[in-house]
Amino acid sequence: MEESKREVNHRLLIKFKEGVTEEKIEECIKQFCKTVDLIPSIMDFQWGKGMGIVNLNQGFTHIFELTFESAEAVVAYISSPLHSEIASLLEPLMEKFVVIDFQPQKLY
Repeated sequence: MEESKREVNHRLLIKFKEGVTEEKIEECIKQFCKTVDLIPSIMDFQWGKGMGIVNLNQGFTHIFELTFESAEAVVAYISSPLHSEIASLLEPLMEKFVVIDFQPQKLY
């Protein structure tokens, strides 16, 4: 199968600024979840809070994982007004973030 046509996982890790309330974070997460429902190329969406089991999280506390149909679908999403809307909600609250896109691989 052509690489660009395979599913892609899009992961966002966030460290929120000190002083951002849990209520504000929860409000943004709810809005993010509503937006995901409006994008048909998103096959799956999960989010969670880091557990800090091995304490190597570098301060990142929240993880959002979106599974898209293809690399083209990721590009379409990040250039969409819906993505801009979510980014404008989150950006003022974030100290730092990391985004990683990858295509899941099968074990050998």
